[in-house]
Amino acid sequence: MAASGARVDLLSLAQAKAAASAAGVSEQMAPLSVFRVLLRHPDVAEELASTLTTLLFRGNRLDARLRELIIMRIGWRTGSVYEWTQHWRVARGLEIPEADLAATRDWQGAPNLTEADRAVLQATDDTLDRGMIDDATWETCCRHLATDAERIELVVAIGNWTMFSQLLKSLRIPLEEGVEAWPPDGRAPQPLSQPSPTREAP
Repeated sequence: MAASGARVDLLSLAQAKAAASAAGVSEQMAPLSVFRVLLRHPDVAEELASTLTTLLFRGNRLDARLRELIIMRIGWRTGSVYEWTQHWRVARGLEIPEADLAATRDWQGAPNLTEADRAVLQATDDTLDRGMIDDATWETCCRHLATDAERIELVVAIGNWTMFSQLLKSLRIPLEEGVEAWPPDGRAPQPLSQPSPTREAP
């Protein structure tokens, strides 16, 4: 077991910055615990960083609010403390209200979410439960996502952050020093993954 609690030792900050520079990974990502592990495999780190950069900054088509609600739902459903905690901060930086982020924990009963929010959250639950977005859910999503690019990105975003949840948990990536887990109230999912009820098509 790595001394940090991770299954693979984290690079030092200096090592991570040097490895990121050599691999073409943004220096913004280098201090993150996940990349201090991934940069031990620079080729993989470069590819994953490129995908993240596209989905978060460079070529993204999906509305940032919808993307972050998807990520928060995945973090909650899969019990990924790192994913939930990191993207709580990302989403708050985008001025998404705390109440809307917290609502992803039990979105079906949340009155503050929009119809578009609910559509992509159902798509997320469909994928986590059954490996794909159901037909009825897809039709609902298409009413809110006008372009093919947005619809493709919806599927890729769900897949990408589900993969990251698995990666973060399997490698036991720790939170950065001083970062508080499970904001805003410290409540973690019990149990870690709770399948959502099967949705009946209207």
